[in-house]
Amino acid sequence: MASNAAADPLFLVERDGPITTVTFNRPSKRNGLNSAVLIELERILGGVRDDRTTRALIITGAGTVFCAGAEPTAAKARGTSGDVSGGAGGPRTIGRIFDLLAHLDVMTVAAINGHAIGGGWSLALAADYCLAVPDAQFWVPEVDLGVPFRGLSSFALTHRMGPWLAKEAVILCRRFGAEELRQLGVINRVVEPDALMVEARAIAERYAAQPAKAANATKRDVNAVIYGPRHY
Repeated sequence: MASNAAADPLFLVERDGPITTVTFNRPSKRNGLNSAVLIELERILGGVRDDRTTRALIITGAGTVFCAGAEPTAAKARGTSGDVSGGAGGPRTIGRIFDLLAHLDVMTVAAINGHAIGGGWSLALAADYCLAVPDAQFWVPEVDLGVPFRGLSSFALTHRMGPWLAKEAVILCRRFGAEELRQLGVINRVVEPDALMVEARAIAERYAAQPAKAANATKRDVNAVIYGPRHY
């Protein structure tokens, strides 16, 4: 007999004043990425972009993993397509999501509650500010799987780590711990798990309190160094 119970939402979205929090809500799947997840995330971020009352965005994960990247079934299907996120249309969709998240006229905070892998690390790289718990690890397994790691997330990683370490990360697929990335300047802070969302909220509130036009214009100038100039 088919169950009538509604499936849990892929994301939890909480709006509290000028701050919106988006939480990956598939802890049993390690918050992995597939087509449905990507489509829903793109829809949510589009809503944030169009919501003029949101001034800061927090993105985090339920459970003990931030985002494990492509789900195994999606990874098997992608072959050599260059998909870093899984599922039909993955390369185009993750590219649009990264571009959308990186260039929102909203200040974004990634609260990394656990491992950020592949496309999960890509999403963290798109944020304006990144906090992580001490045992979080970051790595990109794509080349190990025979898939190139390309696009704006590769640009962002290279800019933040420098070309030598970036090649070590994306070609040798080395794992990096949160404290090592903090020392390298790739993430902002390492925070104990019970304080992660408190600290993320405090940073988001600081961003939300800044004059919007000045903050957004400055963000665009900084982003232009990483991604090249854009016409708004």
